Parts: sequence; C-alpha cells; structure tokens
Amino acid sequence: MSSPSSWPVIVVTGANSGVGLGICQRLLVQLISKSPTDAQPHYDFHIQKTTTDDASFDGLTLILACRSRQRGEAARDNLYQFADEQVRHLKMLPGYDGRAETVRKHLTVVVHTIDLSRIQTVFRFADEVIKTYPYVSHLICNAGVASFVSINWLLAIKQLAADWVEAVTAPIFYTQEVGQVSQDGLGWVWQCNVFGHYALFRALESHLAKYQTSTGARVIWMSSHESSPIYYDPTDWQLIKSAHSYESSKFQMDLIAYQLDQASLQDSGRLPTRHLIVLPGVAGTNIANVLLGTFTSTCMFLAFYLARFLGSPYHPITAFKAAISAVHLCLVPLAFLPTINSTALDDSDPTAPVEVGFRYVSECGRWGKERVGTMKLMLSKEHKNQCDDLLDHSNRLFTAFCEAEGRPVHS
Repeated sequence: MSSPSSWPVIVVTGANSGVGLGICQRLLVQLISKSPTDAQPHYDFHIQKTTTDDASFDGLTLILACRSRQRGEAARDNLYQFADEQVRHLKMLPGYDGRAETVRKHLTVVVHTIDLSRIQTVFRFADEVIKTYPYVSHLICNAGVASFVSINWLLAIKQLAADWVEAVTAPIFYTQEVGQVSQDGLGWVWQCNVFGHYALFRALESHLAKYQTSTGARVIWMSSHESSPIYYDPTDWQLIKSAHSYESSKFQMDLIAYQLDQASLQDSGRLPTRHLIVLPGVAGTNIANVLLGTFTSTCMFLAFYLARFLGSPYHPITAFKAAISAVHLCLVPLAFLPTINSTALDDSDPTAPVEVGFRYVSECGRWGKERVGTMKLMLSKEHKNQCDDLLDHSNRLFTAFCEAEGRPVHS
C-alpha cells in the first residue's frame, strides 16, 4: 500500500465543466485502475518504453477550483457517482483484487471557490488550501476565457475553403471584444488566462515544494493550437487593446511556463517543481458555444468529426479524450520525457526561432483512439526578451497585490 504522504493532492482550475471536468474524470479512471495506462511511457517520444516505477496511489484529493460553488458541487457529486460506477465495473472483472474500493475509500473531492479575475479570491483560495492540505502535488491551470462576440462569416468561409482542417483546428474568424477590463483594473482575458494562474502558482509555490516524492510537484499549463506570437504586441502586455487577446494570452502562457520550468531546473537547492505545457486538442466546450445556436453547434461537431476522418490528429472532440495529455503529464515518470539540448538563441537575428522544448498534445486516431503526441516549442531571442519583460511586469503586479492585502510576497 502506498504511503498517504505520497498521495496526490491535485488542484484543477475550471474543473466543473469542459476539459477541466474531463481531466478530473480521467484522473479517477486512471488512479482507480490497477495499472493506469496514462502513466505508462509507451509513446514514440518517450526516452524508454518500459518502467518499473509504480504510478498507482491508494488515495487522492481532488480540489475543484471553481468560480461557482453551485456548479462546483454539482461537478463534485458527478465525480463521486462516476467513481462509484468505475468501482462497480472493475468489481465485475475476473481477478479483481479490491484495489478500486481502497482508492474509493480514500478519495476526497472538494470544492474551493476562486475567481481568477479577482486576485483577492486567488489569495483566499490559496490560504484555504494551505491551511487544509499538507501539500499540493499538481496544479493544473486549465480555466480559460475568450472575449468572442461574433463570427466573421466571410473570413470563416475563406479559411474553410483554403484549409478545412486548419479552419476547425485554429480558427481565425472569431471577432473578439477589445478593451475588456477586470474588477482589478487589468486586462480581463489576460488576468483570467495568464496572471490569475501565475498569481495562483506564486501563492501556492511553497506548498508545491512540500510534495517530496521522487518526481516532485508539477504545474500543468493548458495552452492551445491557437497560441500565436503573430498578434502579440509586448507594449500591450495586458492585451487590453488586442483584437486577438485569446491567441496572445495562450502564447504568453507558453512563454511563462517555459521560463518558470527553466528557472526551477536551475535551482539546485531543492527538488524542482516542473512546469509543463499541454494542448488538449479540439474539443466541444463552452468557450465558443456561446456564439452558436443549436444548429450551428451541431454543424461544428460534424465539422470536427469530418476533420478527424480526413486525417487531423488534433480532434479528440470529447473532453475525456482531450484530457489525456494533461493526465499523462500528471502521472508519467518525468525521467521518460524527452529533453532538448537547446541551441543558443541567435543574437545576430533576434527573430530567428530555435527549438527549446516541447508541448504535449492530445491526439486522436481516425476512429477515435486517443493518444499523446508532441509539438516543438519554438522561441527566439525576441520572444525570450518579451518573456523577461512579461514576468517582470507580473512580478511587480503580484508584489503590489500582496502588499495591498498585507501578505508576504513569498507565501
């Protein structure tokens, strides 16, 4: 039996619906099973294909970080029911050893409210977690917003005609509201997607460091196929003036995750907290559905399935399948993940990108079998400078919010 001191305590933001709920469901399936397949290093990108490490745990605390307590509690009840169904199914199989019931007995699913657009609630959430749990093993930065207000149908038709699969993978035809500001006076999309998660990590940083297993703690940053530096203006780092705030915010998440991971790996004084970037692929979630009626939503799903049938690997479509990359990065031994001997960034051409790492992608075969793949993370000297500036701005803001709340900067 695994030691309770090693049992995961996992925070998932935006856990009451969409990919966040899919991550929670998939974690339950994996940890209740005797041999969690998502923990195995069996993909082509793994350094080795076999491991003797036991990725099974006899207990789990799953913290649903949700804005609405009512919706969070409904998701919690759903997850308990889902876990019970998994146990009933496993008990019917030949050779059942009782493990599923052991994990279910030590399963805790709890709701703590948080609104990433209000840093005061981020601090309150972190304080509750620190007081209640001995450590945090995983922080999954999944919650996200987009200021979509309409669809440019002419541009949509042009993109669909030019490249159908690309159009339903990384669409460029959503019109986004410009100038949205949060209650904290910051860019709304930027705060919800980027700074709110950064502040949450900083507030929980010392508690993540307390997870003293051989693999250490992990922060999973949920990126997107729409992540792009094309629209990013570093002088508008809060993305208030941007007509492409969603794409730019995901690019910023890539930058921050990479830089935080590098800094953690270079800190020889303690076990590193790894920062890993995942892409869930394309799934039918609420982030764009607000623009679509029933008929258009149905057409969207049909377009997703058609793209997958035509060979796109990036359309898992369901939230449960889209969750595979995040869950894999939570459970797989980190020693099996690929490493890159980064080429030095080119000072003579600061815009020249070089390969610096990987993003882990939820993929799917034509007939629906999900898997994990990789995409190269390409950054330039210019991107590195932009990231340094962004982190400097974020650090200053975080310090200012801490001082306003009368709390220490390092929790």
